Amino acid sequence: MTVQARLGLLFGCAIGAGVAVQGRINGALGARLHDGIAAATVSFSIGLVALLVAFAVSGRLREGLRQVGQAMADGTLRPWQFLGGLCGAFFVAGQGLTVAAIGVTAFTVAAVAGQLLSSLVVDRLGLGPSGRTGVTVGRLVGAALGVLAVLIAGFGDTRAAGELSVPDTLHGAPTVLLIVLPALAGIGLAWQQAVNGRIGAVGGPFSATIVNFCVGLIALLAIEAIVVATSGGLAEFPTEPWLYLGGLIGIAFIALAASTVRWIGVLLLGLTSVAGQLIASLVLDILTPTSAGLTVTSVIGCVLTLVAVGIATRSQP
Repeated sequence: MTVQARLGLLFGCAIGAGVAVQGRINGALGARLHDGIAAATVSFSIGLVALLVAFAVSGRLREGLRQVGQAMADGTLRPWQFLGGLCGAFFVAGQGLTVAAIGVTAFTVAAVAGQLLSSLVVDRLGLGPSGRTGVTVGRLVGAALGVLAVLIAGFGDTRAAGELSVPDTLHGAPTVLLIVLPALAGIGLAWQQAVNGRIGAVGGPFSATIVNFCVGLIALLAIEAIVVATSGGLAEFPTEPWLYLGGLIGIAFIALAASTVRWIGVLLLGLTSVAGQLIASLVLDILTPTSAGLTVTSVIGCVLTLVAVGIATRSQP
């Protein structure tokens, strides 16, 4: 295994840890606003403002974005490869719309299953910057163990992540539909990582990140406009500064993912990020405990995820 691949595994875990921390922050903001999609919209907005400031003062970043525009003009990058941010927006929207109805466990298992199985296909088709990677028994086993690990880690935990807004039209929706939505969101995450990696390979990771934030914010604003129109408005915004750090954390892990996916591929990035999320969640439960507390199943899920990463890594061509 190359040095880059080893770093990629570590960075993947760091990305997952960032997702867990961001989720805890955005979940708290969503609970205060009584609207998870509004929290995601605020997070994307702050992240985009920070990126615009960085690009305004850095000629190097602007040059990377210029290269991305040139690549789109000459056909090196296709227009559909700029739509990864839609997948991120769809994921947080799906979370806000379905978690309150089906619970955290069902949402997470469906999303991770969709992400890891989609990662196998994305790698096989060579949509990411690392090229084609065949589907092997080891990679299939690793993906299956990853899903099982998340199921075990969340066993018995069906709490909703905050007081999220659920439209009246979803209250009577069939359970199968509510499961399909997070599964589709997970499938989109694998595709998002692949296309962000393509953009990052041309103009650098921060070019991929600002494209992701722009597209995602547009989608979230459209969704939130519908939610506000049907729910009667937002609660008062809280004043604690830490509740608005989610967007800055998102910049870090999206940019890091755009580079890391080139080294280890979409499946290993997905597996290592799941491992990082579970490990960081354990640490957060110890340092800042919630009502659910720390469970034995969470620890078992973390260990099983690391085993899944090891199996998939050994099967990497």
